[in-house]
This record gives sequence, structure tokens and C-alpha cells, in this order.
Amino acid sequence: MAVSVASAIVSSRLDYVNSILLGCPQKHIAHLQRAQNALARAAVQPQSRALPLFSSSHLLKQLHWLPVDTRIRFKLSTLTFKALHTGRPKYHTDLLHLHKPTRSMRSPYTQLLARHNLSFGSCAFRIFAPKNWNTLPLEVRQSHSLSTFRNCLKTLCFRSAYPSSYLSPMRPDSPQDFGAI
Repeated sequence: MAVSVASAIVSSRLDYVNSILLGCPQKHIAHLQRAQNALARAAVQPQSRALPLFSSSHLLKQLHWLPVDTRIRFKLSTLTFKALHTGRPKYHTDLLHLHKPTRSMRSPYTQLLARHNLSFGSCAFRIFAPKNWNTLPLEVRQSHSLSTFRNCLKTLCFRSAYPSSYLSPMRPDSPQDFGAI
């Protein structure tokens, strides 16, 4: 029950207008991260003092919660997908344009967005959304439905947030690190 209540609080409060925090200095996001860590500790509080205390990242991974900065990028990617595939909200759709290469490419349908190289306003949706979208793997960008996109994106975000849990003993190399996600 505590996990359900904590999940409801996390999804409603931490995700509420968190896209405003896009590009914000890490010290400001750290305040929200500490709140999420405290909520995770309260949700998975050990019943006995004899049980070991786990790190915050271990608890977040156990609850399958993304860290705050990754949640912000997840939400931005979801908004971008909705704008590209449904045309809503219109004010987001108007800010996004598909990249048109100047010469023919081998793979014509990559669904890349045109980027704007501006230093001023680099946290704005029209600047950051294409930058974030273009770092996603092609198979994630080409998802046909919102639920499929969110599932693929959450897996990708979870793997980049907690890479040690996905290293297999058979493969010494780690999964790709998608820095923007």
C-alpha cells in the first residue's frame, strides 16, 4: 500500500510541470532528487533495524522509478512523440520540423528532427526536443503507438539510469549510453 501511495505522489508531484526544469542546473534538480529518494525510503522502509539499509539508487531501481533528470527527459520525449504522431498539442507541433537532408541518404526514413544551433534559449522546447529526439535509437523513434513508444523509452531510460543491472557476464561490454536520455 505504501508503494502505491508513494507512486501516486511521485507521478503527480514530481512530474507536474517538470519540463520547466529542463536544462536547469543540477543543484536545483538535486532538491527534487532528494525528495524522491526520501519517498523511496519511506515506501520501502525496512521493518527491522537488522535489515541492511540500501542506497537510494538501489531503492529507486527496486521500485522501478527513474531519477528526476531522466524523468524530465522521458516526459519531453513523450511530448515530442505525441506532437509528431497526433499533431497535438498544436503549439508543440508547430515548433517541430522533420530534418530534410540536402543529399539523398541510404535510409531515407530516419525520423530525425531539424535542429537549431542557438546558444540562447537552449532549454526551450523547440531547441531541446529535437536534440533529445535525435539521440533516441531508430527503433524507439519508429514506434507505431504511444504505449509501445513509452515501453521502449522507459526500458532505454532505465538501462541508461541503472547500467550495472544490465551487464551480463557473457558480454563484457555495457549497453549503449544515450547521454541525452
